[in-house]
Amino acid sequence: MSIRPTGRLEPTPGGHDLILTRTYRAPIEDVWAGITESERTARWFGPWEGDAGPGRTIRVKQSYEEGQPWSEYTIEICDPPSRLALRAVDEHGSWHLEVTLSEQDGQTELEFVHHLDSTRELPEIGPGWDYYLDAFGASRSDARRPDFDDYYPALRDYYTNLTD
Repeated sequence: MSIRPTGRLEPTPGGHDLILTRTYRAPIEDVWAGITESERTARWFGPWEGDAGPGRTIRVKQSYEEGQPWSEYTIEICDPPSRLALRAVDEHGSWHLEVTLSEQDGQTELEFVHHLDSTRELPEIGPGWDYYLDAFGASRSDARRPDFDDYYPALRDYYTNLTD
């Protein structure tokens, strides 16, 4: 697997959006299932539990983080199979995340957006999202799961330079 940074940063009225895009040769429903079904999110991020739906809060186990902590995410938008928006608050700040899917000619494009209030932690956040999206891609095939040590600190300078 070739590891390269894929994020781009766009200013918004409230801060910045970190945007990463991936394309899969798969129907949109299958990609949607990969980001919303607990047994499938367990393969690349972690399982979740709770009664999912807009306005509700679920608990997500971050299986590939040190200590495998659980975090609460509030579902802001769930519009199957094309849009999911979540918000979490932890010791690192507010995590406002959004995924949009679109399908054309048998391929599904996934656009992931992390709405940032500040770019202060972008050099750490950007490599993390590249890692997780590559892990998602690997989970869709029998490819070897990527190793976070290949992403950080290797991609840190790229994301640092996005803020210049």
